[in-house]
Amino acid sequence: MITYSRVLGNIRSLPNGEDSRIQYNPGFLDLYLMLVGPYAKLPSNSKVKRKSMNPDLAGGMADGAVSFLLQKLEAFASTEWNLQENIRNGVRELQRELWRIEAMMRDADAKKDYDNQFNVWIQEVRTEAYAIEDVLDLFRLHWDQESVWRHLKMWHSISNLIQDINTRLAIIKQTKERYQIIKEINERYPMMVPTNSVSSETNTYHNVRAAPLILGWGNNTMGIDEPKRKLVSWASKSNQKLKVMFLVGMAGLGKTTLAYRVYEEVKEHFDCHAWIIASKYQTIDETLRSLLEELGSSTEGSGIVLLMQRLHNFLQHKRYVIVVDNLLVKDVWESIRLALPDGNDNRIIITTRRGDIANSCRDDSIDIHKVQPLSLQWAEQLFYKKAFLGDGSCPSGLEEVSKSILQKCDGLPLGIIEIGRVLRSKPRQTKYEWKKLHDSLESELRSGGALSDIMRVFSASYKDLPYHLKYCFLYMSIFPENNPVKRRRLIRLWIAEGFVTEERGKTLEEVGEEYLNELIGRSLIKANEMDFDGRPITVGVHSLMHRIILSVSQEENFCTVCAGPEGNLTDKPRRLSIQTGNFDVSQDLTCVRTFFSFSTGRINIGSNFKLLKVLDIQSTPLGNFPSAITDLVLLSAPFDIVQGFKAPKGIDALKNLQKLSFVKASGQHRMIQGLDNLTQLRKLGIVELAEEHGASLCLSIEKMPNLHSLNVTSLNKEELLELDAMTNPPPLLQRLYLRGPLERFPRWVSSLHDLERIRLKWSSLTENPIGALQNLPNLTELQLLDAYTGTQLDFNSGKFQNLKILDLEQLKQLRFIIMEDGTLPCLQKLIIRQCNELEHVPVGIDGLHHLNELHLCDMPEKLVAQLKKNGGQFRHLVHHIPYIHSYNQGQLEDLS
Repeated sequence: MITYSRVLGNIRSLPNGEDSRIQYNPGFLDLYLMLVGPYAKLPSNSKVKRKSMNPDLAGGMADGAVSFLLQKLEAFASTEWNLQENIRNGVRELQRELWRIEAMMRDADAKKDYDNQFNVWIQEVRTEAYAIEDVLDLFRLHWDQESVWRHLKMWHSISNLIQDINTRLAIIKQTKERYQIIKEINERYPMMVPTNSVSSETNTYHNVRAAPLILGWGNNTMGIDEPKRKLVSWASKSNQKLKVMFLVGMAGLGKTTLAYRVYEEVKEHFDCHAWIIASKYQTIDETLRSLLEELGSSTEGSGIVLLMQRLHNFLQHKRYVIVVDNLLVKDVWESIRLALPDGNDNRIIITTRRGDIANSCRDDSIDIHKVQPLSLQWAEQLFYKKAFLGDGSCPSGLEEVSKSILQKCDGLPLGIIEIGRVLRSKPRQTKYEWKKLHDSLESELRSGGALSDIMRVFSASYKDLPYHLKYCFLYMSIFPENNPVKRRRLIRLWIAEGFVTEERGKTLEEVGEEYLNELIGRSLIKANEMDFDGRPITVGVHSLMHRIILSVSQEENFCTVCAGPEGNLTDKPRRLSIQTGNFDVSQDLTCVRTFFSFSTGRINIGSNFKLLKVLDIQSTPLGNFPSAITDLVLLSAPFDIVQGFKAPKGIDALKNLQKLSFVKASGQHRMIQGLDNLTQLRKLGIVELAEEHGASLCLSIEKMPNLHSLNVTSLNKEELLELDAMTNPPPLLQRLYLRGPLERFPRWVSSLHDLERIRLKWSSLTENPIGALQNLPNLTELQLLDAYTGTQLDFNSGKFQNLKILDLEQLKQLRFIIMEDGTLPCLQKLIIRQCNELEHVPVGIDGLHHLNELHLCDMPEKLVAQLKKNGGQFRHLVHHIPYIHSYNQGQLEDLS
């Protein structure tokens, strides 16, 4: 039987009998040597290291790995691999064992029933899950590559391997069952053994979950005085109706503290009052009973309906204020809400990190207050008060390191208070001691020591996630701290990793968008810069939250981050993120699935990334496309390069590729033809396309049904883009960028009903393209840059129903823009740049009622003068536009 920590590993030769724990099935060795060839080595005699797991991270950590693996097993078993019956049955048995193990984990997680033994068991489960994933990916890797895979010996080997893993899983499951029996005996006879269960600590913590902030803030209200004043006014205002206030924000922002301050000030003005912590209770029944007890009512009887009726009757003629703290389940609030009588100026305050719940409950009686981080001024005052005795001023020499620590806290009161408290307890208040804590924040958080309250609060948010979101959230650990991540890029990476599950009637991109929205709604990921359609352009996580997920990521062997010159790798990393310096890839990296580099140092891509699926090195300089990449047949997401690259021979072998950008087409007709093998592409960028290769490119693109983004640039500004040959364009195409002369506008574009953005550059069309675009139902952004040589653009009534941004640049002959009544009803931003013959305000601009921005860049002075505030002839046509800016050679003139 095989007992190994991973199928792939840093395996070295071992003398016979040196370690009796390790036994190898000959069939497995045959299979393993055949798969990895020269990379295969025999295992070392080093003992398996057991990492100590922070108990606050224990619950729900491995279920992500197991659930993700179950999806892969289902896909593997249902795919037409022509599997032998015994192998298919073995895979099904793997699924059954994993379902049982997953049920055990989720049951323990629901009961908060985990201790050190459970943590060891979790690590064993994860190890086996990764081993199974390795086998599946190795099978995929070599299925189409070697005829030996058709041999009976191969089938025998893989069958034995699956049987061995099944045996290991059965032992792991039995270990948990035996452990559970012992645990039940210990609980029945507690005097026999000491108690060290984490669950008791967790329950205690839930009872005082807000204590670190409420007590740490003290009696003052620094930083929350203004929101407190507004909420007290809201609670005291008379309007005879029940009013509800949701306080929404990420963990540690002080929602509970704010609610507590308001509650303490106003509760005496009500007939009755109650405070309950919703997250303490497992059922709605328990929650209702707790609320009745807090109000002083009888809790006799059973059943939710009876308790709701009792609550309603008790409050019927009373004026009440109730705080529901840490609401995480919508059904809990809905059950309480149905039982509450209206009228009497009653008030409910709800704290939650689930902004999605608050938004879904919204009606006329509900207000939402988003709790914000402290400003730098208030953060400094609170930090200095906690860190220093006396008057709370910062001693000389500690100003710089204090600012660095405050930057890490990013206005989060919990972090400010807890880190300040720890620093105050240091025997020596020196710059060295403070910098040591600053540099070791991640390890301090992970160790569960002095900063354990921060870890508990944040880890609760992670553990509450459904399994399909845990890996998506952990993905943020790959990116450097305070590094904005583009929304579309993140979703594409999730898809390439296999984290996004197919749902009937939805594209994977749409499902991924829902995943991201839920993580934002749970206050785990924050939206940064917003797009015109209300969706975030970039996203990120709070600095302290980033430290937490780095810890979780390390615990789960999800990603290894090399952020310094030493950059020690964990044993058999599955994902690598190189954030500084050079990196040597000559070491064994056969287990790596994902490789990111944010370094500006040299990165040499070798051929030892056998199972690599995602490669992202956008920030790293490369001279040429590494030829070794064409051997990575599982690769789904390679990188963008700022400059175009010449694709090496064999690029068409990467059949799982989902993203390929900036590929030079000049002199590579065979490569253009070979693109038709890349049927999984979602983003394609081609540069230097010759006219004679356009038809071949069109034929290849027609075989890419999942393509969402297409970017094509001609060989030069004179070379025609010949793209008329396409008759069946990708139906899901959302973004289209064409750079180069067009003899005629491609007819197929008008059939792209999902198209959201189109940019035409250097097209020099004599035919007005507006007619072909005006009926596209989802078009939100249109850019015409040197794209039209006519003198007039007509926007017909009722057309461009969803266009929000219109950008007209370098239309050298354009003299008139006509906007009929009812056209462009959603237009928000209009940019007109370097249209030197346009001397008149667009006709009908006064009918664009949602236009918020008008930008005129290097436009004739005659046109600009017409819009000036004092005496502009047509000023009255644009008075409804909030922002009107004119730029002349970079100089801004505000005409708003």
